[in-house]
Amino acid sequence: GVVADTILAEGGHAIGVIPRVLEEREISHKGLTELITVETMHERKAKMADLADGFVVLPGGTGTLEEFFEMYTWSQIGLHQKPCGLLNINHYYDPLISLFDHMIEQKFLQEKFRSMAIIEEKPEALLDKFVNYVPPTIKTYE
Repeated sequence: GVVADTILAEGGHAIGVIPRVLEEREISHKGLTELITVETMHERKAKMADLADGFVVLPGGTGTLEEFFEMYTWSQIGLHQKPCGLLNINHYYDPLISLFDHMIEQKFLQEKFRSMAIIEEKPEALLDKFVNYVPPTIKTYE
């Protein structure tokens, strides 16, 4: 809500996507430029992916990580070529960064895919990397 409120206060547009069950519980932000209601969380993520130019993840809980990893995985398999970034405020994501390194050491993650997770402590630095993001070449099967 704070991010949406800030965007709106600065004259920007804030679009929300919410599953009907959460909207019925009155969890939605009522002041958005547009609120799109969908039936499921899967539809929510697909709609957000369609609307987004990239994915910036702020510190959060399991739902935040689940959404990040779905977009990150979609990027790895070539479903989109949009940047995926973690805003590592106060080193919140340091344990996850260590896990990425561990996955590489254990051969469960290729370095080219690790580089797809853009990690910065400052929003400006993260957005600069988004602007210059070039996705790695991924073999596609048609």
